[in-house]
Amino acid sequence: MIVGVASGKGGTGKTSVATSLAAVLGPRAQLLDCDVEEPNCHILMRPSIEKSLPVGVRVPVVDKERCTVCGRCGEVCSFSAIVAIGDVVLTFPELCHGCGGCALLCPEKAITETLRELGVVETGTAGPVDFVHGRLRIGEAMSPPLIRAVKEKINPEKVAIIDAPPGASCPVITAVSGADFVVMVTEPTPFGLHDLRIAVDAIARLGIPLGVVLNRSDIGDSEVKAFCASRGIPVLAEIPHSRQIMEGYSYGRLLIESEPLHRATFLRILAQIQRVTADAGWRRASCANL
Repeated sequence: MIVGVASGKGGTGKTSVATSLAAVLGPRAQLLDCDVEEPNCHILMRPSIEKSLPVGVRVPVVDKERCTVCGRCGEVCSFSAIVAIGDVVLTFPELCHGCGGCALLCPEKAITETLRELGVVETGTAGPVDFVHGRLRIGEAMSPPLIRAVKEKINPEKVAIIDAPPGASCPVITAVSGADFVVMVTEPTPFGLHDLRIAVDAIARLGIPLGVVLNRSDIGDSEVKAFCASRGIPVLAEIPHSRQIMEGYSYGRLLIESEPLHRATFLRILAQIQRVTADAGWRRASCANL
């Protein structure tokens, strides 16, 4: 099973939820931090990193001796990573998605490719939990290729918990695509509701079941609960505002370490997810047999 943990905005407690879900599963869990621009699961999990693998995309290199500046390369690039201007072809490696279309379609075979490093994928263990995270190179603007590289490490024998980036843009969609369930973490405030609406609409387009964990549930108002009820979204758990949890977080402690009573909360969340995904799997199998 693959469970994505996401949020419409930063600072809602997404990483606290993801790490605690992995911790209560113990040896059955694999935690993948796909928030590669600012990974922080390692702060709470304190893993032992065993391997580090560089990740990059193949970007074009133009042979000026063979190039006739026909402009075909620029025509096939949707991101303007290569353009013909006047009598010269310019490349912008930071914009390249590594599709290889320009090299494939160059009539003069004047374009080759070289690897441009985006960051690293690091793997190891955090106690009994398998741990994977990506680190995007400082200054890079494009994280989806590195996120996909992190997800290539998913172990199908484990329950994969994916800590997704905040928001609802391309990196989030890349992180949660293929998940069996998405846990949306939010807080009961107008900002939380606004961003939750956007994120829920994005996840709904992927057809993935989702539920909400309401963090700092005893502040704010009841509008988030009303929204969830109107959309038929289950509220999986409510975690009240707690000085003890906040102090523990500032020292790099897991939520369930600061308040061990919440271990039962996260086990209930996992049980609900398992029921929903089992039902969804049964429905898919039934439809396939029709």
